Amino acid sequence: MDKKVHLAKYIDHTLLKPDATPEQIMSLCREAKENHFASVCVNSCWVRLCAELLRGTNVKICSVVGFPLGAMIPEAKAFEAECAIENGASEIDMVINIGALKARDLRMVAKDIHGVVETAHESGALVKVIIETCLLTKEEKVIACLLSKTAHADFVKTSTGFSTGGATEEDVALMRKVVGDEIGVKASAGIRSREDAEKMIAAGANRLGTSSGMKIISG
Repeated sequence: MDKKVHLAKYIDHTLLKPDATPEQIMSLCREAKENHFASVCVNSCWVRLCAELLRGTNVKICSVVGFPLGAMIPEAKAFEAECAIENGASEIDMVINIGALKARDLRMVAKDIHGVVETAHESGALVKVIIETCLLTKEEKVIACLLSKTAHADFVKTSTGFSTGGATEEDVALMRKVVGDEIGVKASAGIRSREDAEKMIAAGANRLGTSSGMKIISG
């Protein structure tokens, strides 16, 4: 397989900036369609537009939920996921309640994840759980991964890209070790080159979230 095509299939082509315009979203979708990226990853307000632009293609539509802080009530995240799926999303990237995890309120964290997973799976959509690794201790990363796996999430994901750091090889390897081969690992934030992408894949990632997709496949 051509290396460009091979890498493209790992990439969630991402635009999550608060000042994103319809024209930029249209460009994102055009690039994803032409280069066969795995998905476009957008804020939920853009899902309907992406669904119209990508109808009939193999490019999936991924919507973030509870983004970027994760501090919403569980019911709000589940409702946002439901609305995004109704508008055409087939993948949901949700942010956990980071403060609840650090306070060891594991019941809250589990409820939070499970609510989105249940809502998504009822419609056949996948869920990636963003644990925001840069804010967590190693123990907390392990707990977050185990809670996600127990809730039957489809992926664990490193980062939002809106906090103090992004994906590292060490975190990806740890997450893969914890979840095994049963669910996916998405490395996200700070992946800007082909070398970065290949390192994350070698560490155990089977999906990459990046706004540098065009640069990566051309590098």
